[in-house]
Amino acid sequence: MALENSIFPSRPDSLSLPVEEKVESEEVEVATEVTASTGVFNVSEELGHVVTTETTSSLPNSAPVKRSFQSKLAEREANANQHRKKTQGTEKERGRFGWARTRRKRQRYVEKNGRCNVQHGNMRETYRYLTDIFTTLVDLNWRCSLFVFVMAYAVTWLFFGAIWYLIAYCRGDLDHLEDETWTPCVNNVNGFISAFLFSIETETTIGYGHRVITDQCPVGTMLLLLQAILGSMVNAFMVGCMFVKISQPNKRAETLVFSKHAVISPRDDKLCLMFRVGDLRSSHIVGANIRAKLIKSKQTQEGEFIPLDQTDISVGFETGDDRLFLVSPLVISHEIDARSPFWDMSHAQLEKEDFEIVVILEGMVEATGMTCQARSSYLAEEVLWGHRFSPMMSLAEGFFDVDYGAFHHTFEVDTPSCSARELSLAAARLDAHLYWSISSRLDEEPTLANQAAKQPDSGSANSKGGEPTFIVGEMTDIQEQSGLGELNGSVATDQSESEA
Repeated sequence: MALENSIFPSRPDSLSLPVEEKVESEEVEVATEVTASTGVFNVSEELGHVVTTETTSSLPNSAPVKRSFQSKLAEREANANQHRKKTQGTEKERGRFGWARTRRKRQRYVEKNGRCNVQHGNMRETYRYLTDIFTTLVDLNWRCSLFVFVMAYAVTWLFFGAIWYLIAYCRGDLDHLEDETWTPCVNNVNGFISAFLFSIETETTIGYGHRVITDQCPVGTMLLLLQAILGSMVNAFMVGCMFVKISQPNKRAETLVFSKHAVISPRDDKLCLMFRVGDLRSSHIVGANIRAKLIKSKQTQEGEFIPLDQTDISVGFETGDDRLFLVSPLVISHEIDARSPFWDMSHAQLEKEDFEIVVILEGMVEATGMTCQARSSYLAEEVLWGHRFSPMMSLAEGFFDVDYGAFHHTFEVDTPSCSARELSLAAARLDAHLYWSISSRLDEEPTLANQAAKQPDSGSANSKGGEPTFIVGEMTDIQEQSGLGELNGSVATDQSESEA
């Protein structure tokens, strides 16, 4: 403090900026802003304020300092909001010592595009792939398939070209090129290039007519037959592989779409898990069938851990609702009942669960007659509780118009946050209460009827004693419950006559 007073002997009071007791970070920012506009600063924790000296600015500059601080605060809030938006999708939970840590995202078993996220390793019996070479070649990617296609033809052409050149070399045809009296095995074969060209012409049956085989070479005749047969087999095999690969129905699955999210909401007073499917093409899927599986690890009662256990999710197999007429988008519904794996799952529990729902759509392509399968999946965070799909079909002039822009849209609806089991128990309690209340009232009706029959005698006795009784109010419950309106009316009439 002595040093501070010695440096600033004539410190004006207006330059001493008091600091509100809020956050330490705000104090540092205030000091930084004032320093940028005034010069030297000193923070005194004992005094609780910022001491500044003005070098180039004067007293009226305090207003710009205040404005800059507000702008700085607004900028900081904007940065915080932007960072919050970036990290909004990541779920965080508290660790052992209270530190925030990001929850690990579940690895998908089936991707959204239908690709199964499984890789096979340490396979020692690779010879099994060669036993089904046709399927192996079809399953290859396009780069490998084209390489195999080109190499199959190139190797056979080179192989038989080398044999034709070897025959010409062994018979001495290459030594009698200028001898017109010499009959070669193949005319106009004067080297390996010409033998290779003759192999291509033979296998592809082009037949230009310049290089032809003669009848003086039986070995060449046998080789010609062998190359024609093997060439036909190579053509059939490779062309067949390419045709099957081009016409694979998995490309048809690209136009079969699933909604981005699944929803849980009431339908006919029952909680249902729903998702939407659609076909973008005009050609339909014949005999479309939908299935759903729940992928979730579990542990048995004996302690056995089963990773990625598969459980069936009923989507109408018993009623036939799983067989679809997929002309327009359809909402597939799974009723959450006692047999459902979501029977005990509430809204709060859904946010903590770790599972995956795999949906499979199968059918026959109308244009090609081949079976097609489309797949997709939904993680636990992709299941929206209390939502419903927006309608996307409208009636136009002479046809039904489907708006695929609303295919993935959902909207919130009133949905209880408890599980389906709790809803069922609440409904059962309500039904039991109504049952017992109605049965008790029905048991009371004979007693009330007997009392109503005895009321005229008691009414006449009371009238003789000079104390009239009004029983119309007592018969109101009887009139509402057992329909004894006529009895009530007769009793009221007798009472009025006795009073008269």
